[in-house]
Amino acid sequence: MSLLANFSKLNLECGTDEAGRGCLAGPVTASAVILPDHFINNTLNDSKLLSEKKREYLKPIIEENVITFAVAHVFQEEIDEINILNASILAMHKSIEQLNPQPSFIIVDGNKFKPYHSIPHQTIIKGDRKFLSIAAASVLAKTYRDAYMAEIHEEYPMYNWIKNKGYPTKEHRLAIQKYGITKYHRKSFRLLPEQLKLEL
Repeated sequence: MSLLANFSKLNLECGTDEAGRGCLAGPVTASAVILPDHFINNTLNDSKLLSEKKREYLKPIIEENVITFAVAHVFQEEIDEINILNASILAMHKSIEQLNPQPSFIIVDGNKFKPYHSIPHQTIIKGDRKFLSIAAASVLAKTYRDAYMAEIHEEYPMYNWIKNKGYPTKEHRLAIQKYGITKYHRKSFRLLPEQLKLEL
């Protein structure tokens, strides 16, 4: 099924999505995208359904064809302070704030959002599989976050963030157990399940 161009039928509708909510380390990253009405791409979909190669292929296509886009990180210190849901919404707000022109309507992946100024919005569950602008935002959020995790991997290669991107893989958790945590880890998250805390 092909994705829909827009929800509101208003010009300058923006789609927004985030990446990295479930990670143990690094930022939550959001993107906001306004696409032109004539934008069509049959490869574009929810970033989680695309290979890394396809996401990297789509990134410049999206960036070159948008009316405007922006990406924003909210880092682990703030995630620990305000919780991951609030941090995800804040990252979306920060990305929308950078758009020029500003949107007339906002569509959001998921079911949680806080009003951004007085611009009307609609939350859409699995919106990244239904609307092109949200799918584009999901690809940009994911590729920019992955690039950041590849950078900090150089500093702490033992956690293999270049591969797991900070998600709670078995390998990542075993590395936390062995080496402890870094300044990039989210201290408010359960970094180790109970069974890994036992000294066997």
